[in-house]
Amino acid sequence: MAEAILAVEGLMKSFGGVRATDNVALAVEPMETHAVIGPNGAGKTTLIAQLSGDLAPDAGAIRFKGADITGLPSYRRSMRGLARSFQITSVFMDMSVIDNVALAVQAHRGHSFRFWRPANRDPILVEPARDTLAHVGLSERAQDLASALSHGERRQLEIAMALATEPELLLLDEPMAGMGPEESARMVETLKALKGKKTMLLVEHDMDAVFALADRITVLVYGRVIATGSPQEIRDDEAVRHAYLGDEVA
Repeated sequence: MAEAILAVEGLMKSFGGVRATDNVALAVEPMETHAVIGPNGAGKTTLIAQLSGDLAPDAGAIRFKGADITGLPSYRRSMRGLARSFQITSVFMDMSVIDNVALAVQAHRGHSFRFWRPANRDPILVEPARDTLAHVGLSERAQDLASALSHGERRQLEIAMALATEPELLLLDEPMAGMGPEESARMVETLKALKGKKTMLLVEHDMDAVFALADRITVLVYGRVIATGSPQEIRDDEAVRHAYLGDEVA
C-alpha cells in the first residue's frame, strides 16, 4: 500500500452535546478516489470542513503529504495543494466561463498581472484556463456568461476553478447534489476522466455515482467510521447494510 497523501487520526468535533466527528481515522492514497458516505447527520460535512481548514477540530491530527496541517487555515492548505470544490470558490455570474477559470489560475499563481484588463487577454492565464475547461467538458461554453450555464454546468465550472489551483488532492463535496439523471451522468463521466490523474476525496449521497467512481469507501454513522473497504466489501458488509445501505444494494 502506498504512503497516504492524506492521513487523519482521532479527529473530534462537538457541537454542544452532539459529537459530529468521533475519533475519525481516514487515509487517502495517492491517485485514489476515496468516497465518504453515510446517512444525514453522519458527520460528512463536518469532516470535509475540517479537512479543508474551514472548521477547526477539537482534537486529532490531519497530515497532508507527511506534514501536520491541523492548525493551518484553508488558504495555506490550498497553497500546499489541497482544494475543496464547490465551497472554496464562488462563480462570478456576470463574467464569462473562461474568465472565471482564468481568475482562479491567477489567484493560485499569486500574480496581480494587469488586473484592469480582462483576464482572457493574458495568455499566461488563458491557456491553462482553456486546458482546464477541456478537462471538464466546457470548452464550447468558454465565452458564455456563467449565468447562462445550467446547474450541472456550473458545478462543472466549479470543478474547473478548483482544478485551476493545480491541487494534489481534490475534496468534492456532494458534486451531484441537485442534479437530474442526465447531469449526474455527465458529472460522473467528468470525474471518471480525472481518475488516475488526481487524488480525490468524494462525499456523495448518490450511491450509483459512488460505486461507479470509488476505489475505496469509508462509511460514517453518527460521526464514527464503521467500515472502510473496496466498493464490493462495503456492499457485502452487514453492519453497513444495516446502518445505511439497506435495500439499495440488494
